[in-house]
Amino acid sequence: MRIGELARRTGVSERALRYYEEQGLLIPQRLPSGYRVYGETDVAVVRRIRILLAAGLNTARIQEILPCIVDEDGWLTPDCPELVDALRQQRNRIDDAIGELETTRANLDTIIGAGRRAS
Repeated sequence: MRIGELARRTGVSERALRYYEEQGLLIPQRLPSGYRVYGETDVAVVRRIRILLAAGLNTARIQEILPCIVDEDGWLTPDCPELVDALRQQRNRIDDAIGELETTRANLDTIIGAGRRAS
């Protein structure tokens, strides 16, 4: 299938698919004319990429771990033991960011509350 068909089937823009290729996440075959040709497996790869991006991983990290992720009945599963530790580290970074955001929100609530009392 060509890039437009892959975009339609995955709901991902052609521009994003080209970006995934630039990042080494997606490797289409090329016709002599230069057109990209994708297979059925690429639909699943794009799905995995989208899920990993939504999980907060950047494309460099996804490139590293994509070969260690398998899709079992719609669930992504790590296939390399060291991957679980890396994913835990990512989750810990997210937890830290959430904690910082909660502190920021509490500070704003305090400022907003002080503004109401002054009015």
